[in-house]
Order: sequence, then structure tokens, then C-alpha cells
Amino acid sequence: MIRTIAWEKGRVVMIDQRKLPAKETYVSCRNYRQVIRAIRTMVIRGAPAIGIAAAMGAALGALGIRARSREAFLAAFDRICSEIGSARPTAVNLTWALERMRKRAVGETRASVQGLKKALVREAREILAEDVRLNRLIGLHGEAVIPKKASVLTHCNAGALATGGYGTALGVIRAAVAKGKKVRVLVDETRPFLQGARLTAWELVKERIPAFLITDNMAGYFMKKGEVDLVIVGADRIAANGDTANKIGTYTLAVLAREHGIPFYVAAPLSTVDFSVADGGGIPIEEREEKEVTHLAGKRIAAEGIRAFNPAFDVTPAPLITGIITEKGIGRPPLRRSLKKLAAIR
Repeated sequence: MIRTIAWEKGRVVMIDQRKLPAKETYVSCRNYRQVIRAIRTMVIRGAPAIGIAAAMGAALGALGIRARSREAFLAAFDRICSEIGSARPTAVNLTWALERMRKRAVGETRASVQGLKKALVREAREILAEDVRLNRLIGLHGEAVIPKKASVLTHCNAGALATGGYGTALGVIRAAVAKGKKVRVLVDETRPFLQGARLTAWELVKERIPAFLITDNMAGYFMKKGEVDLVIVGADRIAANGDTANKIGTYTLAVLAREHGIPFYVAAPLSTVDFSVADGGGIPIEEREEKEVTHLAGKRIAAEGIRAFNPAFDVTPAPLITGIITEKGIGRPPLRRSLKKLAAIR
């Protein structure tokens, strides 16, 4: 299994996704501010992976707190969590993980300061282990929607690199292949950061799953030719009604899929559902620097002086989504009702 992030001897070690596929190198973070920098600069990305990084960053921060009293420790820890929470705005897993870490800290009512620190390290490591378990359950539920022989289109990277391991959208594909299904994957390049071309393609090649890279604007062509059986993508935040924020370009695919009568699925853990947000209009959309659009691999590809828009995500309305595949089953329309029922399952 691809190792995305790990806790090793008091450090957070993560694969540097900016260097893939050319180099498989790792970044070692010694303090929580280095974790924040890693999240902001895309060393690590993907909603579940960002959540894990946030939890581990909070644990690193906890280890550095010098307070002697429980009250002073909790106050310092809350400040650290707030700082980490500002790293990126769209992926709800980041705030979910930090809230879980806060609850663990507050819940350890009898622990000493040293005991609190150990408990927070354990919680961060459990968040990682739990993510891998949930991804495998997503794959188990999701592979049922893939025919015995299928061509699947995916966008961005929702594989092991975007999670603690295994993946969400790619986890569904992995599970289908493991069951003996003949799956071919069409991989959108995913401009401007090329997560599909660099990361998804790398994962599929490593696992010898048949795949073809296509540019983002080829999707409609292949759908019209009948070469796409279904679309599966991940998610960075899902509103209570099922509206889904994912990498920019996802909404376009959903519209194309509806036009061609192709099922469109989202695969994500229930922690990605933000029940405090009624619909997609309440999801913050990160605007990244223009250089990601005007430059490629550090070289300018656009005319000097041109300005660029660079929203990192878009929102796919719930009516365009066939189903949301979670660790507890598949939510189907009406998504507001089905997601609420899935979340209530113990």
C-alpha cells in the first residue's frame, strides 16, 4: 500500500506529492507550523489526508506545549488547532479532525499534562488507521455499482495519496479489480495542478490497473462515443442536501454525464458531509494563486500580463449525483434524507 502519511518517532512524515511522479521523496515535519506549510503548499492534499495531517499537526503542537496546568495546556492547544484550521478552507475533514482532537483533549479529565499529550498522539494515529478502514468499507460498498466489465472515468486524485491509504474513488476501483472485474480507467489530467496526470496515473500504473490519461476537455468526446460506463469522483465537502464540492471541473463532468445518461457517483467518508451547511452555496471555495494557471512545472505558458482565475473547487448540485458511496452504504436521492440516515447508523 502507498504510504501517504505516518507518525514516526515524534515527527509527521508525508510523501511530497509535488514531486510525483518524477521522484518519490518524503517530507519530515518536526513541528505543527511545518505541517501547516505542507498543507498550504500541497505537499499533502486530498480532504481525508488533510484531515489526518491536521490531527497529527495538532499532536505535534501538543508535544511542544510547556504549560504545567491542564487549563493552560488546553488553552494553548485550542490556539494551535485554530492556527492549523486556517491552512485551507474547503476540505471539511480538516476542521472535523481538529474538533475530534479538541474533544479528546477535553475528555481526558483525569489525565496529567503528559497524559494529555500521549492521548492526543494516540488519537491522531487512530484517525489515520480509521481512515484506511473506512476507505476499504467504501470500496466494499462501492464496487457493486461497477459492472463486470466497465470503463470508469475519474477526476483529480481520490486514491491512496488523497487519504490515509487505499482511497475513496480509487478505493472503489481497487475493490472492483480485486473482485475480478475487468476495469479500464479514464484519468482526467485535472488542470491546473495535474493531480490526475501526476498522481492518479502514478497510482494506477504502480498497481497495474489498465488506465488511459485524457485531457480534461476530452471527457464529452469519450462519453458520446459510449466509452464511459460511469463516473466516480471524491469530495472535499458535502453539504447536508448532497451538493458536493470537489476539484474544479467536477461540475462539468456531472453535467456531461447527465446529458449522456451516465451514472455519476461520489465516494467519500461520512466525515466529509458537513451537516451544518444546508447546501452548496454555504461551502467556501478556495482561490489559489494565479501562477498555477499561467505556469507549468515552473515555466510560464501564458502570455505575459494576462490575469488568471484559479478557483480550486466547484460545487456539483445534488440532482446531478446518482449516489454518494460512504463507509456505511450508498446514499441515493433524496440525498438529504439518505445521508442523514447513514450518519445515524451505529
